[in-house]
Amino acid sequence: MSESNNENIIAIDGPAGSGKSTIAKALAERLNLEYLDTGAMYRAVALISIQQEVEIADEKQVLGIAKEMDFNFEDGICVVNGFDATKEIRGSEVTRAVSVVAAMPTVRHEMVERQRLWVEKRNGGVVEGRDIGSVVFPKAKVKVYLTASEEVRAERRIEQEETLDASKVADSIRKRDAADKGRSTSPLVRSEGAIEIDTSLMGIEETIEEILEIFKWN
Repeated sequence: MSESNNENIIAIDGPAGSGKSTIAKALAERLNLEYLDTGAMYRAVALISIQQEVEIADEKQVLGIAKEMDFNFEDGICVVNGFDATKEIRGSEVTRAVSVVAAMPTVRHEMVERQRLWVEKRNGGVVEGRDIGSVVFPKAKVKVYLTASEEVRAERRIEQEETLDASKVADSIRKRDAADKGRSTSPLVRSEGAIEIDTSLMGIEETIEEILEIFKWN
Protein backbone atom coordinates (compact mmCIF):
# COMPACT_ATOMS: atom_id res chain seq x y z
CA MET A 1 0.00 0.00 0.00
CA SER A 2 1.60 3.24 -1.11
CA GLU A 3 1.78 6.40 0.98
CA SER A 4 -0.47 8.18 -1.54
CA ASN A 5 -3.17 5.56 -0.98
CA ASN A 6 -2.87 5.99 2.78
CA GLU A 7 -3.65 9.67 2.28
CA ASN A 8 -7.07 8.67 0.95
CA ILE A 9 -8.00 6.25 3.73
CA ILE A 10 -10.32 6.99 6.64
CA ALA A 11 -10.15 4.23 9.26
CA ILE A 12 -13.09 3.96 11.66
CA ASP A 13 -13.00 1.50 14.55
CA GLY A 14 -15.19 0.88 17.56
CA PRO A 15 -17.31 -1.67 19.42
CA ALA A 16 -20.73 -2.96 18.38
CA GLY A 17 -23.42 -0.28 18.31
CA SER A 18 -21.00 2.66 18.43
CA GLY A 19 -22.26 3.99 15.10
CA LYS A 20 -19.40 2.82 12.86
CA SER A 21 -21.45 1.70 9.88
CA THR A 22 -23.83 4.65 9.93
CA ILE A 23 -21.06 7.23 10.23
CA ALA A 24 -18.74 5.49 7.77
CA LYS A 25 -21.44 5.30 5.07
CA ALA A 26 -22.51 8.90 5.54
CA LEU A 27 -18.89 10.11 5.58
CA ALA A 28 -18.10 8.20 2.40
CA GLU A 29 -21.08 9.81 0.67
CA ARG A 30 -20.05 13.27 1.86
CA LEU A 31 -16.48 12.85 0.57
CA ASN A 32 -17.38 10.86 -2.54
CA LEU A 33 -15.28 7.89 -1.40
CA GLU A 34 -15.98 4.15 -1.49
CA TYR A 35 -17.15 2.49 1.74
CA LEU A 36 -16.18 -0.92 3.12
CA ASP A 37 -17.76 -2.69 6.10
CA THR A 38 -15.07 -5.21 7.04
CA GLY A 39 -17.37 -6.84 9.57
CA ALA A 40 -19.53 -7.95 6.64
CA MET A 41 -16.59 -10.03 5.39
CA TYR A 42 -16.34 -12.02 8.62
CA ARG A 43 -20.11 -12.38 8.71
CA ALA A 44 -20.03 -13.70 5.14
CA VAL A 45 -17.50 -16.36 6.13
CA ALA A 46 -19.69 -17.33 9.09
CA LEU A 47 -22.78 -17.47 6.86
CA ILE A 48 -21.19 -19.78 4.29
CA SER A 49 -19.76 -21.96 7.07
CA ILE A 50 -23.23 -22.36 8.54
CA GLN A 51 -24.80 -23.05 5.15
CA GLN A 52 -22.21 -25.73 4.41
CA GLU A 53 -22.67 -27.19 7.91
CA VAL A 54 -19.02 -26.69 8.78
CA GLU A 55 -18.08 -26.87 12.46
CA ILE A 56 -17.74 -23.18 13.27
CA ALA A 57 -14.79 -23.79 15.61
CA ASP A 58 -12.81 -25.74 12.97
CA GLU A 59 -10.32 -23.10 11.86
CA LYS A 60 -8.89 -25.16 9.00
CA GLN A 61 -12.30 -25.67 7.37
CA VAL A 62 -13.42 -22.09 8.01
CA LEU A 63 -10.18 -20.79 6.49
CA GLY A 64 -10.84 -22.90 3.40
CA ILE A 65 -14.22 -21.21 3.04
CA ALA A 66 -12.64 -17.78 3.56
CA LYS A 67 -10.07 -18.42 0.82
CA GLU A 68 -12.61 -19.76 -1.68
CA MET A 69 -15.37 -17.27 -0.95
CA ASP A 70 -16.25 -14.79 -3.69
CA PHE A 71 -17.02 -11.57 -1.85
CA ASN A 72 -18.01 -8.17 -3.19
CA PHE A 73 -19.13 -5.11 -1.25
CA GLU A 74 -20.43 -2.12 -3.22
CA ASP A 75 -22.83 0.64 -2.16
CA GLY A 76 -23.69 -1.22 1.03
CA ILE A 77 -24.68 -4.40 -0.84
CA CYS A 78 -22.89 -7.58 0.22
CA VAL A 79 -22.68 -10.17 -2.56
CA VAL A 80 -21.34 -13.57 -1.50
CA ASN A 81 -20.69 -16.33 -4.02
CA GLY A 82 -22.94 -14.58 -6.50
CA PHE A 83 -25.98 -13.88 -4.29
CA ASP A 84 -27.10 -10.86 -2.32
CA ALA A 85 -26.44 -11.79 1.31
CA THR A 86 -26.93 -8.31 2.77
CA LYS A 87 -29.81 -9.41 5.01
CA GLU A 88 -28.63 -12.97 5.65
CA ILE A 89 -25.31 -11.90 7.19
CA ARG A 90 -27.24 -9.95 9.85
CA GLY A 91 -29.21 -13.00 11.01
CA SER A 92 -29.08 -14.12 14.64
CA GLU A 93 -27.26 -17.38 13.88
CA VAL A 94 -24.52 -15.52 12.02
CA THR A 95 -24.32 -12.95 14.82
CA ARG A 96 -23.69 -15.74 17.34
CA ALA A 97 -21.01 -17.34 15.15
CA VAL A 98 -19.10 -14.34 13.84
CA SER A 99 -17.07 -13.64 16.99
CA VAL A 100 -15.66 -17.18 16.78
CA VAL A 101 -14.74 -16.74 13.12
CA ALA A 102 -13.28 -13.27 13.69
CA ALA A 103 -10.97 -14.59 16.42
CA MET A 104 -9.23 -17.06 14.08
CA PRO A 105 -5.71 -15.76 13.23
CA THR A 106 -5.54 -17.39 9.79
CA VAL A 107 -8.98 -16.13 8.81
CA ARG A 108 -8.12 -12.61 9.96
CA HIS A 109 -4.92 -12.70 7.91
CA GLU A 110 -6.90 -13.70 4.81
CA MET A 111 -9.50 -10.99 5.38
CA VAL A 112 -6.90 -8.28 6.04
CA GLU A 113 -5.20 -9.05 2.73
CA ARG A 114 -8.56 -8.80 0.96
CA GLN A 115 -9.35 -5.50 2.69
CA ARG A 116 -6.04 -3.99 1.62
CA LEU A 117 -6.57 -5.17 -1.95
CA TRP A 118 -10.10 -3.72 -1.97
CA VAL A 119 -8.78 -0.29 -0.95
CA GLU A 120 -5.78 -0.43 -3.28
CA LYS A 121 -8.04 -1.06 -6.28
CA ARG A 122 -10.08 2.02 -5.36
CA ASN A 123 -7.16 4.22 -4.32
CA GLY A 124 -8.61 4.74 -0.85
CA GLY A 125 -11.94 4.69 0.92
CA VAL A 126 -13.75 4.84 4.24
CA VAL A 127 -13.12 1.53 6.00
CA GLU A 128 -14.78 0.51 9.24
CA GLY A 129 -14.20 -2.39 11.58
CA ARG A 130 -12.39 -3.26 14.77
CA ASP A 131 -8.71 -3.37 13.74
CA ILE A 132 -8.56 -0.96 10.81
CA GLY A 133 -6.39 1.73 12.39
CA SER A 134 -4.31 -0.68 14.44
CA VAL A 135 -3.61 -3.47 11.92
CA VAL A 136 -5.11 -3.05 8.46
CA PHE A 137 -4.18 0.59 7.77
CA PRO A 138 -2.03 1.87 10.64
CA LYS A 139 -0.78 4.76 8.46
CA ALA A 140 -4.23 5.93 7.38
CA LYS A 141 -4.53 9.72 7.13
CA VAL A 142 -7.61 9.74 9.35
CA LYS A 143 -8.14 7.33 12.26
CA VAL A 144 -11.25 7.51 14.40
CA TYR A 145 -12.34 5.39 17.36
CA LEU A 146 -16.08 5.66 17.96
CA THR A 147 -17.67 4.72 21.23
CA ALA A 148 -20.97 5.18 23.09
CA SER A 149 -22.53 4.18 26.39
CA GLU A 150 -23.67 0.58 26.74
CA GLU A 151 -27.28 1.74 27.05
CA VAL A 152 -27.17 3.73 23.80
CA ARG A 153 -25.40 0.94 21.97
CA ALA A 154 -28.04 -1.55 23.11
CA GLU A 155 -30.84 0.80 21.99
CA ARG A 156 -29.28 1.09 18.54
CA ARG A 157 -28.95 -2.65 18.18
CA ILE A 158 -32.54 -3.18 19.28
CA GLU A 159 -33.65 -0.79 16.54
CA GLN A 160 -31.41 -2.46 13.94
CA GLU A 161 -32.44 -5.99 14.81
CA GLU A 162 -36.10 -5.11 15.45
CA THR A 163 -36.24 -6.94 18.75
CA LEU A 164 -37.82 -6.00 22.06
CA ASP A 165 -35.56 -8.15 24.24
CA ALA A 166 -33.34 -5.39 25.65
CA SER A 167 -31.61 -7.60 28.24
CA LYS A 168 -30.68 -10.16 25.58
CA VAL A 169 -29.22 -7.47 23.31
CA ALA A 170 -27.25 -5.89 26.17
CA ASP A 171 -25.86 -9.29 27.15
CA SER A 172 -24.90 -9.97 23.53
CA ILE A 173 -23.03 -6.65 23.35
CA ARG A 174 -21.12 -7.37 26.56
CA LYS A 175 -20.10 -10.79 25.29
CA ARG A 176 -19.01 -9.39 21.90
CA ASP A 177 -17.00 -6.66 23.61
CA ALA A 178 -15.20 -9.25 25.73
CA ALA A 179 -14.49 -11.41 22.67
CA ASP A 180 -13.28 -8.48 20.56
CA LYS A 181 -11.02 -6.99 23.22
CA GLY A 182 -9.77 -10.32 24.55
CA ARG A 183 -8.76 -12.14 21.36
CA SER A 184 -5.04 -12.70 20.84
CA THR A 185 -5.03 -11.60 17.19
CA SER A 186 -5.97 -8.03 16.29
CA PRO A 187 -7.98 -7.20 19.42
CA LEU A 188 -10.27 -4.18 19.49
CA VAL A 189 -8.17 -1.22 20.68
CA ARG A 190 -7.96 2.49 20.13
CA SER A 191 -5.02 2.68 17.75
CA GLU A 192 -2.13 5.09 18.08
CA GLY A 193 -3.09 8.44 16.60
CA ALA A 194 -6.83 7.72 16.57
CA ILE A 195 -9.22 10.35 17.87
CA GLU A 196 -11.92 8.98 20.20
CA ILE A 197 -15.43 10.32 19.75
CA ASP A 198 -18.31 9.43 22.06
CA THR A 199 -21.44 9.35 19.91
CA SER A 200 -23.89 8.74 22.78
CA LEU A 201 -25.44 12.19 22.51
CA MET A 202 -24.39 13.06 18.98
CA GLY A 203 -26.29 12.85 15.72
CA ILE A 204 -24.87 11.63 12.42
CA GLU A 205 -24.23 15.09 10.96
CA GLU A 206 -22.68 16.38 14.17
CA THR A 207 -20.30 13.42 14.33
CA ILE A 208 -19.26 13.83 10.70
CA GLU A 209 -18.62 17.54 11.15
CA GLU A 210 -16.44 16.85 14.18
CA ILE A 211 -14.38 14.30 12.26
CA LEU A 212 -13.90 16.67 9.33
CA GLU A 213 -13.02 19.55 11.63
CA ILE A 214 -10.49 17.54 13.67
CA PHE A 215 -8.62 16.26 10.64
CA LYS A 216 -9.13 19.31 8.41
CA TRP A 217 -10.09 17.00 5.54
CA ASN A 218 -10.19 18.67 2.15
